[in-house]
Amino acid sequence: MREFSRRGMLGLGVGAAAALSVAGCSSSGSSGSGKVGAKPGQTAKAKPIGDGSTAYTGKQPSQPPKPEKLEPGQKPPQFVVFSWDGAGEVGNGLFPRFRKIAKDHNASMTFFLSGLYLLPESKKRLYRPPNNPVGASAIGYLSDDHVKETLKNLRAAWLEGHEIGTHFNGHFCDGTGSVEHWTPAQWDSEIEQAMDFVTKWRTNTGFTDLEPLPFDYSKELVGGRTPCLKGQNNLLPTAKKRGWRYDASSPGGVQVWPTKKLGLWDFPLQSMPFPGHSFQVLSMDYNILANQSRNSTKGPPANYPAWRKQATDAYIAGFQRAYETNRAPFFVGNHFEQWNGGIYMDAVEDTIKHIADDKHKDVRMVSFRQLCDWLDVQDPQVLANLRGLGVGQNFTGRG
Repeated sequence: MREFSRRGMLGLGVGAAAALSVAGCSSSGSSGSGKVGAKPGQTAKAKPIGDGSTAYTGKQPSQPPKPEKLEPGQKPPQFVVFSWDGAGEVGNGLFPRFRKIAKDHNASMTFFLSGLYLLPESKKRLYRPPNNPVGASAIGYLSDDHVKETLKNLRAAWLEGHEIGTHFNGHFCDGTGSVEHWTPAQWDSEIEQAMDFVTKWRTNTGFTDLEPLPFDYSKELVGGRTPCLKGQNNLLPTAKKRGWRYDASSPGGVQVWPTKKLGLWDFPLQSMPFPGHSFQVLSMDYNILANQSRNSTKGPPANYPAWRKQATDAYIAGFQRAYETNRAPFFVGNHFEQWNGGIYMDAVEDTIKHIADDKHKDVRMVSFRQLCDWLDVQDPQVLANLRGLGVGQNFTGRG
């Protein structure tokens, strides 16, 4: 996904340079194992679904306690959601790295899977993208080995308590075929195909040496993020009909409590302080990159230490602003990429460690679906009072 905000474009989610057409893919690094924290015993009661690509394995493990309703005037928890667009493991070890970081710091995350990452390139003609040629994609298809590693990590991630959402398929951001121009019916086709690639990977790949994904995707999938934050208006009617609970595709928001659009929770990327600048930046790795190296993923290495610190300080400033004032949920978007020497991955890790520090009380790093669970049990008037707090406005407990 390629979104950024720059001076004069804050919060607009403007698409970045076309040269960055492969979001969520990387070409180097050590191979990931997919073994962190997996629970093999979960397969004993698995009930295969369809061709056995997925299976029902019971209630998802490692979920938070049942949400409690806030009392009027009670200070809310500080929610933080780290989400990942694409969610493919392409040999750089980033998927298992962040699964381990999440486990070490009691965090749940949302992985927005690109459906094509489970479809072999040899079968690309199975994909019929709206307004584009059969088999076309603006992101690369994965090698068979990387499809296998992605499946292993998705399986382990769900068993560890993380959410598997969708980043749809072909990531079309530009021209007449852009998702910006898709109709609700075309979005429905794109979603149906994404679900097919997840639920029929065994048929499409021929792999026989992997266990099924341990969930029913028709029930697991309750939200997504569109490519380049485009096309939400026409996606929402389709998402509502499918019973989705949220959408994370708004083209830029601010740090206030969320509202609903067409009955779905609206979880936008947020403008956060950008150290050293008078303007703010959207809370995603690529948006920071766009302001540092002008859309190049390989800027001057001499700048990496300062850029890493700036990225880390931006995330921490966004978190602290919410934590110390209105307690609005803080949303961070990422890609499993080694852009600018991997500094944005390091920045996210440093931020998680900061957030998990003992001095921060009642902080919950959750998935979007888990946040929906909490919001849905709250008294509407209590939420309305929270939404009345502006960016950086202190919570007083009154009302």
